[in-house]
Amino acid sequence: MKTAVILLNLGGPDSLDAIEPFLYNLFCDKDIFKLPFGQKNFAKFISKRRAPKVMNQYELLGGKSPINKWTETQRTMLESSLRDSDENIDVFVGMRYWKPFISDVVSSVKGKYDKIILLPLYPHYSITTTGSSFNEWKRNYTGNNVVYINDYCTNKNYINAINKRIDETILRFPEDVKNDIVILFSAHGTPVSLVKKGDPYSKQITATVDAVMKARNYSHNHYLCFQSKVGPVKWLEPSTDQQIIEMANQNKNNLLIVPISFVSDHVETLYELDIEYRHVAEKNKIGNYIMMQGLNDSELFIDALKNIVIENLN
Repeated sequence: MKTAVILLNLGGPDSLDAIEPFLYNLFCDKDIFKLPFGQKNFAKFISKRRAPKVMNQYELLGGKSPINKWTETQRTMLESSLRDSDENIDVFVGMRYWKPFISDVVSSVKGKYDKIILLPLYPHYSITTTGSSFNEWKRNYTGNNVVYINDYCTNKNYINAINKRIDETILRFPEDVKNDIVILFSAHGTPVSLVKKGDPYSKQITATVDAVMKARNYSHNHYLCFQSKVGPVKWLEPSTDQQIIEMANQNKNNLLIVPISFVSDHVETLYELDIEYRHVAEKNKIGNYIMMQGLNDSELFIDALKNIVIENLN
């Protein structure tokens, strides 16, 4: 049996010129920004307006998003690992807002595979991420040989991968403060209105944090906060920047930042957390502000993905 595994992800601009069209694709997504009319005009206006600010961020990251590189690394590692036991498995990447687009991947696999497994690189389900990618897939593919992986927020190897990264990050702190570290889990926020509509994302984030800390035997004090708010509506709280200020007010000066809702480094970790919020920490005299590296090329994370695929092969 021939199987195709499709790793679904957000995607990111692969050059400075790609920033505005990338943003346009994002703001055209009705699973995130649902307007009764004028969606394309809105997307064109807001992407043009935001592009210069976002361009400054990407310039600090080398002129492009690292999410594409890390997703390809994860694809290669997973395909190699799966083929150790089954040579008839191919792994592809389908990005929601940039190349390779989900529609491109559909063209590559249509009619060639007995089974297709859609495996989002979002461990937590939200209509704005996994749901949006699934909907885009369904708009382009009509076959009934598809397995949809909704979430894996408490998968054992996924939790172990996070804890290994946390342990590696603790080693970067001065020896005499290691017992005083506070672990700050920062997740991408969503509007509160989504939670009220039943979106499970926030509860799944909490479940992941609980599983991580339980596996650590609650080694340190920890807090969960949310980043990346857009627009005037109410979002999940507390916000990451306000939580950092609160930690400073409590004289908790050794912060280990865990980007909990992301499985690879990109602009929201390398710029927002490691540059923008670092300035907040320094302004408030936080002594040690150290961000955990993303899962990126974590072998434990790839093991988690491999196990999920194998469980769904039959």
